Amino acid sequence: MKSICLLVWFVGLSVSNPPEAAIPYFSNVRDLHIAQPDRQNYFIVDEELWNHSRPDLGDLRLYEGQSPVQYLLSEQRAGISSEEVEAKSLNLGSVAGHTEFDLNAEKLASYDRIRLRLDADAKDFVATASVAGTNALGEKSSTALTPSTLYDFTSEQLGSNFILKLPPSSFRYLHVKLSPGILPRQVKGAAISNLREQQASWTRVGSCAAPQQEQRRTQIVCDVPAKVPVDRIAFKVAPGQVNFRRTVRIQNAQGTEESSGEISRVRINRAGTVVNTEELAIRATGRSNQITISVDNGDNPPLAFLEVQPLSVERRIYFDPQGKTSLAVYYGDEKLAGPVYDYARFFHLENSPAEAQLGAGAHNSQYTGRPDDRPWSDRHMGVLWAAMILAVMALAILALRGLRSEAGN
Repeated sequence: MKSICLLVWFVGLSVSNPPEAAIPYFSNVRDLHIAQPDRQNYFIVDEELWNHSRPDLGDLRLYEGQSPVQYLLSEQRAGISSEEVEAKSLNLGSVAGHTEFDLNAEKLASYDRIRLRLDADAKDFVATASVAGTNALGEKSSTALTPSTLYDFTSEQLGSNFILKLPPSSFRYLHVKLSPGILPRQVKGAAISNLREQQASWTRVGSCAAPQQEQRRTQIVCDVPAKVPVDRIAFKVAPGQVNFRRTVRIQNAQGTEESSGEISRVRINRAGTVVNTEELAIRATGRSNQITISVDNGDNPPLAFLEVQPLSVERRIYFDPQGKTSLAVYYGDEKLAGPVYDYARFFHLENSPAEAQLGAGAHNSQYTGRPDDRPWSDRHMGVLWAAMILAVMALAILALRGLRSEAGN
């Protein structure tokens, strides 16, 4: 029984608490210079911090002397929020060869988009959509809104667009007039929405070699810092190349495909209506010291790339300096998890926060490294095994004594 209790005690010693932050446990440090200490500040995570921190940046800590300073880590990704509701279609018909109809927009107080639902046979067209707003159905006095171009290039495999973009509006009724190309029977409905967009901020990462042609593909090899995440690949294509759509695939250094997408540029004039649109960036994922970008040209001539650039979403550290003009940023503790701060929970982005400047990265002169915080059982395996062997021997001796006692009787 005593041996069993001893083993339970050993197991209890093996349970360890989560690591705590302390300045001697960080391998690296940087000065943080604050120009405007009376307002919210931020600094941008750079390659130095990525290379010497945990992959999730959870071991970054700000200190004022020996006192920690709370912060929020924020990714500057594009943000889109949209409230979309169905708009009842009224008076759908044809007037002098034009499809016209009214939309009841009263379900949404403010809107800036109309998304048409068209029949599947509405293909290979370019049409102009003009919109006028009124507050009463059939009102003669109306306000003309920004016209939009609708198109479908199924035959050319260049995509489609059925969305009308408007200035922020609040009219109760909208009158939509389409140029020839879309029949009344092809209009199946419409929805209005209020789209709010926040543009992403990007940081350039690594560099790419000149494109190489391999049969039907263009191959581009890029060297990137292994610990910096690549979130996007941006392409610059010669302005003279238009009306293309290409599939792009990205492989890591091991040859595994990590992401794919399409780039395109459309400039088409149909009966005086011009369509001009392009998408020259794709989403990327993963981390690797080298990536290979493959552009599938099919039977088309290769694209003339002026530049191919990997990008990383900008990460910002927001904090309140509370009058301090300098702080220290410590990092480089693999065992430290991300902090849990009230500042982050109740964070409010102030207007025009100031950008603080990071000094050069340096080794932390106070660095000692963490003490051996492995469970007691891991650090004293010999003692544990000796105790187990002694316990087994003790049980064996007791068993032998019991057998002898029974034999003597």
